[in-house]
Amino acid sequence: MRFEVQTIASIEAVSGIRWNALIGTDQPFLRHEFLHALEASGAVTSASGWTPAHLLVWQGESLVAAMPRYYKTHSYGEYVFDWAWADAWERAGGDYYPKALTAIPYTPVPGTRTALSPELEDRAGVFAALAEHCCDERLSSWHLLFAEEEEVSAWESAAPRLLERHAVQFQWRDDGYGDFEGFLAALNSRRRKEIRRERRRVSEQGISLHRLTGAEIDAPALAHFYRCYQMTYLERGQRPYLPFEFFQRLHRTMPGTLVLIQARAGDRSVAAALCLQGDTTLYGRYWGSEVEADCLHFETCYYQGIEHCLANGLTLFDPGTQGEHKLTRGFTPRRLRSLHFIADPDFRRAVGRFCEEERRHVEAYHRHARERLPFRQAP
Repeated sequence: MRFEVQTIASIEAVSGIRWNALIGTDQPFLRHEFLHALEASGAVTSASGWTPAHLLVWQGESLVAAMPRYYKTHSYGEYVFDWAWADAWERAGGDYYPKALTAIPYTPVPGTRTALSPELEDRAGVFAALAEHCCDERLSSWHLLFAEEEEVSAWESAAPRLLERHAVQFQWRDDGYGDFEGFLAALNSRRRKEIRRERRRVSEQGISLHRLTGAEIDAPALAHFYRCYQMTYLERGQRPYLPFEFFQRLHRTMPGTLVLIQARAGDRSVAAALCLQGDTTLYGRYWGSEVEADCLHFETCYYQGIEHCLANGLTLFDPGTQGEHKLTRGFTPRRLRSLHFIADPDFRRAVGRFCEEERRHVEAYHRHARERLPFRQAP
């Protein structure tokens, strides 16, 4: 039976039950509730430069695949930056925007981007059908960001014209440590002492840390978190991408995925980090502080997350993008690939040369990062 590809202008156009049946429970950012919160709160709309154009693949009456997709009029909130490509194409007289994008808005987290039914037999046929819609010659480009390695390979087979772009992120994995002391024991003595000093420095400033999950996160705690989150943007003269309503919707519809880490000075909350969790992974995402305190960011955003993973049987902690400072705190470098369709052949060749040169630099950086890992034995 042939595949039919449908474009929908809002995640509301498909049943949450049907969409989530393809997603599972280890991908909170791809779930219907998360994507709906983005759209319903106004964070992701045509007015904000994100026009939803999600793709559904039907086989008869069965929904066999789904993929988030957006038409973009800018490149904000993506974290695989193509501003230079846009500038080059527009200086040559072309229109780079709107472009098409498959990613989770404002969320540089590796994971599934093309969700497939477990009963699907012809996976290659689905990717081929989707490629016809994504590699649209009427648009300047389409970009697939932060997909898992197996999915990237499937897309390359379906659409050989796609260009690869490489990057590095840092993630923590449980190597059978048991508890935080077991993790520290795996590090060299210098780093072990430094982490203990950083954690001690936080408590010496009169700050205690508290992890709240699910129903423990009440409305005042969520409101305080958002004040802190806003401050990280306001300090740079920007407005936050995500409104308070977005987090309120997550709190109502996905409470079991939320982990709120509070820093308190006495009875007063002074900083907070909000994470999401799946079956095996903790995702550190949103952070802010009302105070200047030594080492507080490391404790709240890294060490508390590691402790939560070890206490709850989660094997992977993704703390977010950027930061070689993660490397010396036990987060190992991971190579990632994104894929890019460029419609114009001449422009595609130019971008391809750029991607190849960038790849060599990323490979060298990845090797150098692994050499700097603080473990007594390489993980």
